[in-house]
Amino acid sequence: MQTAEIRRRFLEHFEKRGHTVVPSASLVSPDPSLLFTVAGMVPFIPYLTGREPAPYPRATSVQKCVRTLDIEEVGKTTRHGTFFQMNGNFSFGDYFKDGAIEAAWALITGSTDDGGLGFDPERIWVTVYLDDDEAAQAWARIAGLPAERIQRLGKDSNYWSTGAAGPAGPCSEIFFDRGPEHGPDGGPLVDEGGDRFVEIWNLVFMQFERGDGEGKDFPILGDLPKKAIDTGMGMERVAFLLQGVENMYEIDEVAPVLHRAAALAGVTYGADHDTDVRLRVVADHVRSGLMIIGDGVTPANEGRGYVLRRLLRRAVRSMRLLGVEDAVLPTLLPVSRDAMSPSYPGLASDFDRISSVAYAEEEAFRRTLVAGTTLLETAVVSAKQSGATQLSGQQAFSLHDTYGFPIDLTLEMAAEQGVTVDEAGFRALMTEQRDRARADARSKRSGGADVSAYQELLGVHGPTDWRAYDTLRTDSRVLALVGDTPVAGPGELTRVVLDTTPFYAESGGQVADAGHLVWDGGRAEVVDVQRPVKGLVAHQVRVLEGELRDGVELTAEVDLEWRRSACQAHSGTHVVHAALRRVLGPQALQAGSYNRPGYLRLDFAWQGALSAQQRTDIEEVANAAVREDQAVRALWMTLPEAREFGALALFGETYGEQVRVVEIGGEWSRELCGGTHVRGSAQIGPLALTAESSVGSGSRRVEAVVGLEAFRYLARERDLVRQLADLLKAPQDGLVDRVTGMLARQRDAEKELAELRGQQTLAAAGDLAGSARDVFGVRVVTASPAGLSGGDLRNLALDVRGRLGNDTPAAVVLASDAGGKVALVAAVNPVAQEWGLSASDLLKAAAAPVGGRGGGKPDVAQGGGTDPAGIPAALAAVEHAVGAAVTTA
Repeated sequence: MQTAEIRRRFLEHFEKRGHTVVPSASLVSPDPSLLFTVAGMVPFIPYLTGREPAPYPRATSVQKCVRTLDIEEVGKTTRHGTFFQMNGNFSFGDYFKDGAIEAAWALITGSTDDGGLGFDPERIWVTVYLDDDEAAQAWARIAGLPAERIQRLGKDSNYWSTGAAGPAGPCSEIFFDRGPEHGPDGGPLVDEGGDRFVEIWNLVFMQFERGDGEGKDFPILGDLPKKAIDTGMGMERVAFLLQGVENMYEIDEVAPVLHRAAALAGVTYGADHDTDVRLRVVADHVRSGLMIIGDGVTPANEGRGYVLRRLLRRAVRSMRLLGVEDAVLPTLLPVSRDAMSPSYPGLASDFDRISSVAYAEEEAFRRTLVAGTTLLETAVVSAKQSGATQLSGQQAFSLHDTYGFPIDLTLEMAAEQGVTVDEAGFRALMTEQRDRARADARSKRSGGADVSAYQELLGVHGPTDWRAYDTLRTDSRVLALVGDTPVAGPGELTRVVLDTTPFYAESGGQVADAGHLVWDGGRAEVVDVQRPVKGLVAHQVRVLEGELRDGVELTAEVDLEWRRSACQAHSGTHVVHAALRRVLGPQALQAGSYNRPGYLRLDFAWQGALSAQQRTDIEEVANAAVREDQAVRALWMTLPEAREFGALALFGETYGEQVRVVEIGGEWSRELCGGTHVRGSAQIGPLALTAESSVGSGSRRVEAVVGLEAFRYLARERDLVRQLADLLKAPQDGLVDRVTGMLARQRDAEKELAELRGQQTLAAAGDLAGSARDVFGVRVVTASPAGLSGGDLRNLALDVRGRLGNDTPAAVVLASDAGGKVALVAAVNPVAQEWGLSASDLLKAAAAPVGGRGGGKPDVAQGGGTDPAGIPAALAAVEHAVGAAVTTA
């Protein structure tokens, strides 16, 4: 049974039982403590924990998940993979143990003709928590399982909680017996961690409220007011069992990549352990990379972008270790697309964008391998010369952080050269970097306050009555000041939670509103607005007059001009995005944005810089839409309805059951968006593109100004053109021709000057060679021609050395004052080297008096300094160094 068919049967089975089918959430987790969605329950946590009311009594989903904590173990065994799918069914105060067990049993043992999975009931075993008699009796009563196939395990295996005070409860795991050829009899209790009894489904019964405690040692405080069900079936495990293969790497969604990689490398899977490991790494990482890029992540040096970069580069590196030097992703990624698109059709329709990101990353890594290998070899040589046998964690971290060199590659290549790496030091630096990034993100949202304080407020007062779409002014009451003091006076910053607010909280790339809070005897400026926890709005304010405290009744008012300009910028972002897609094609999808009053920037998937004509076309299409004054409206609908409506769901965003679609000109632009917007596109005002640049492999950025800021930008450009026209005595429409002619004349003059300089250098070389002095048998030339660059000085030194010949030892050291900086060059002939002279040593002698440094090879060395006054002393030092070298040789 194909994986896509298992998926279809699972969802259909629960839909028929009254469950709402919930589409998979993005792999990008909205939780700041998580980079990716790591379990099927993650999107439902607010409902399972009671933080939010569930919009349905029961639900089912097949959730995309990524876990990368054990990435180094991928491929070493067949148990580890980074991307996986979790099938789940959930009940929020509806059915409980009997319902969950009956539904699970019906699906796994039901006839394939009737929509079931067709597992043999005689080969199903289950485990329950030690004292969960209710679950044990339900399995016996509903499934007819004998007592020996219902085994009891302790808290470590069969009890679930969040790890903190809150919901908890026992769980029941379902296992399939693969047969005696895979291990001993006796069930999961005997074969724990073995290959015979494979866990395929975990049913969690959330029924208790737990208190604080360490690990699994915590008190049970009582029953939950509403019991819940959370289950997770491992799709890949079920697939390999139903497809009659040995493990997840051999199922229909993974094996095609593995076998294509083996064919590329000319190897056979199953013949050699090391080869098998590398092939499994490739198969897993290519699939994970495909899915992660599909959800809008692009390679980067931190966060989830770094995880993606690491996965793609590990796949490429594994293929190189298998002997494939050419680019491999253009061959392997389409294979993974074809395997995964039956379950995720969007992978096929969006493949142009996905593949452009992946292929660009591979090319960047191929270049990195060359540069990184050189740097690593230099570090190894330096370590050996100093007597060390280990590269520091800082060196490994720099290779990773600056050059994208994977740590496993550093470890492997260092070992090949007989040097170890301080891996613990590297890991510590990586952890420090990740913790710093996560702390920054949390601090931004919470204003540095403990998030639990906001959660407590939400629990007591409920969600903020947020009216940013409807009004710019509300009568509000202060629920709490969150921080160190309950009262804030003039000049103090504090975080304020109101019962009602008209302020837009920063999200979706749009900055927060500005404005004021005004109360009897006081006034405060609103400088930032965030959502520290879902449903609650917190305002950072600076008190200007009076004292602000809990319970104060006040007026909250948004700055009209700020909001108007912010709306112009946000609607302008949508217009630019639509214009990009019309000029460049549908693959130019937005990957991120930022807009503040009057200004916007938009990142999008694209390879290579935009041409001048493309920039002009994008600007013209955008301004045409503005000029047409297309209607702007916001609509609420479900996520599936929005997709059917043609709305673009932007990558990396997390959406609820109901989503807001903002459309401009009907089909011209439809995007899921929670921002504030103009009422008609003409209100955006003029739009001017101001910059276009790269923001990473396969990603570009455009910047623009709108409204009054666009007027000001265009006025500055107009004034600049006028000033240039006056300065050059040329009509404005003739400026390009005039400047082009001036540049051509400048190039000609520079060429002529270079030729004259060359002639002078040749003449000077003869004079300098004739001025050579004998220093202990060595013909030495030292001089300080003025105004020569390092390159010209080097050419002169080599010319002089050549004129001195190779019959007798000769050394040339030249210094030049070029604009207050000193250029130094030393050159010696082969005979001088035999006498013990080194250009590098002579340069070092000359560098000290001019406050400089340099280096090179024994025959030629080059450097510089900062003190031209030291040139005479530098040249004198050279003669001393020659004498010392010759007399001690």
